[in-house]
Amino acid sequence: MKKYNLTVAPREGTGRSASRRLRKAQKIPAILYGKHTKPETLAVSAPEFTKLLKEIAGRAALIELQRDAGATALSFLQEIQRDPITDRYLHLDLQEVKENEKMVINISVHLTGESSGVKNEGGILETASHRLRIRCLPKDLPAFIEVDVTELKVGEAIHVGELKPISGVEFMDDKSQAVVLCVEPPAEEVVATPVAVEGAVAVEGAVAVEGAAAGATAPAAGEAAKPGATPAKGDAKAAASTAAPAGDKKAAPAKK
Repeated sequence: MKKYNLTVAPREGTGRSASRRLRKAQKIPAILYGKHTKPETLAVSAPEFTKLLKEIAGRAALIELQRDAGATALSFLQEIQRDPITDRYLHLDLQEVKENEKMVINISVHLTGESSGVKNEGGILETASHRLRIRCLPKDLPAFIEVDVTELKVGEAIHVGELKPISGVEFMDDKSQAVVLCVEPPAEEVVATPVAVEGAVAVEGAVAVEGAAAGATAPAAGEAAKPGATPAKGDAKAAASTAAPAGDKKAAPAKK
């Protein structure tokens, strides 16, 4: 297993103010802890750490910490905290390990091959577990967990218990836990096309018909109104003159 080197220095002061001062000086606050040592606060050069991450490229890796006094410590990156807006490194958690002691670490899953379900059945691969928890000696630490999906068909899955054994590595996750699945593609939504009905009246025609129907309710010109019918506004005077016969008293004016 390849080891990477990282220079660290003791960190003076703790808290937000001290951490802000470190970051302004292009350094990252860090902490180193382990089974046999007390937690140690450290400072790491930001440019050096950025270069280290590019070399590691997402693989699990052992990092040998170099101190100014010459003492070294073997560790691995447990956690990296970053600013969600600026993506700047805020804090590092390093876990110390011993060459002769097994360690527990989460490492990435890498898929290899082309799934039969994707190639021949139009399926879609879904990674259910992007990282897996393992236990091993530092010398047996794999860079990642390789999972071959060549034989995976639609409706099938590869579980932790079905992974290819790795010498010196023990999988800590439940054996029934799914790692990768091949699922059917989502069904396409069918959009119904409106069907024209023969004899249907257009919207404009409907308005015209409605107006014609309204006009049909009014009496035709010259036609006497039916008893009890309310005369139109324009025929109010005519209705009043026909209501009283000649020689009768004038009708009282209608109330406004």
